Amino acid sequence: MTAPVLSPPGGRRAWLMFGVGVAAYGTAVLGRTTLGVAGLTAVEHFQAKASIIATFVTLQLLVYTAMQIPAGVLLDRYGPRRMVSLGLLVMGAGQIVMALADSVSVAIPGRMILGAGDAFVFSSVVRLLPSWFPAKQVPIVTQLIGLAGQAGQIVSALPFAWLLAARGWEIAFGAVSVVALVAAAAAFLTLRDRPAGMPPPTRPTKGMRSNLRDAFRHPGTQLGLWTHWTTCFAPMVFGMMWGFPYLTQGEGISKPVASLLLSLLAVVGALVGPVLGMLVQRHPLRRSNLVLAMVAAGLVPWLTVLLWPGRAPLWLLVVLCAGLAAGGPGSAIGFDFARTSNPGHRLGAANAVVNLGGFTACVIATQLIGVVLDLVSDSPRYSLGEFRLAMAVQLPLYAGGIVLMYRARGRARRLLAEEEGRVVPPWREALRREWRARTRARVARGA
Repeated sequence: MTAPVLSPPGGRRAWLMFGVGVAAYGTAVLGRTTLGVAGLTAVEHFQAKASIIATFVTLQLLVYTAMQIPAGVLLDRYGPRRMVSLGLLVMGAGQIVMALADSVSVAIPGRMILGAGDAFVFSSVVRLLPSWFPAKQVPIVTQLIGLAGQAGQIVSALPFAWLLAARGWEIAFGAVSVVALVAAAAAFLTLRDRPAGMPPPTRPTKGMRSNLRDAFRHPGTQLGLWTHWTTCFAPMVFGMMWGFPYLTQGEGISKPVASLLLSLLAVVGALVGPVLGMLVQRHPLRRSNLVLAMVAAGLVPWLTVLLWPGRAPLWLLVVLCAGLAAGGPGSAIGFDFARTSNPGHRLGAANAVVNLGGFTACVIATQLIGVVLDLVSDSPRYSLGEFRLAMAVQLPLYAGGIVLMYRARGRARRLLAEEEGRVVPPWREALRREWRARTRARVARGA
């Protein structure tokens, strides 16, 4: 007899897996974003130009991006537990190299090692969720995983920044390496790929290349890719590298206030994420509209800041950081597109394709900003005008992502109509249905 296929159970053990995944991803984001706080310190520590320090992040993200496809293939083969543990172990090794580095030639390999380890963590944690939670809960718990990243960014912006200022480079980065190694051990000892009795995903009959190609060609995966690109790169550029220098040197904000503004990326993201998860759960056919709203939340304040005469007021910088924060939860919708468009045996590969989006755009933007700053100034003390000119290189990346997201959405909706007979109604009809449903509910309660 064939054993019955069990559905994901949820429950306490699922939440234990979730908690360990949260700790793992939060640790990864902490390691990823430390240089965003330490950027100016790194210029002095290594006696290097801004474009050289930007290269640290660029190479880290290039390695991260290049490792996405191998990480996705290995994830489908070996499972989340091993990949999360391996990723954190490698990240810990990279942070040790950074702690001991006294030259650019040593620090750059350290950041590259860090990027290689980072590539395994988030996709593996996201891959874990459908095995432990019912499908209707997955969008919400995926958003909650994103909160772990916000927590890691808060630790980077506040405790790590304090430790860096109080105890210096070696102690601060050494402490982060210890956190990563402890998290790796906890993940290996605690995580399980699936509940006992649940069979593993069906092995693909095609080869790995064909499996990856099928994942990439699906318009739902491509929609996830461009969703991740458009929502994710700007908050990463701001939080990982250029936000702190822009706020302190360009806008003249004190370092403590700048740290608090960066922490808004995490705090607001933590508030937006669960709400967005519930909206995705209730309105799965409107996910792309929610994404566009998250994009506008970051793009409109950026345009306002870049065009503002003189230094932007503090309230506008708060709005900017809050708007950028919406991009993190918005990017998680990209993985939901991948989940609902691909069978389980190629979900790791599909998630890897999606994850390429934001990090590719982040690599491009991070390096271009550093190049523009070096072109317009010979001094590391950049003016507000120079910073704004450099930050404007993000605008074409926004525009390209929005256009390609619209194209992928059109193909995905046509495929949905052909294969499942589901047609996404226009907004007017959808709002009319919602209004009628609410009216009937009120009448029923009154009766």
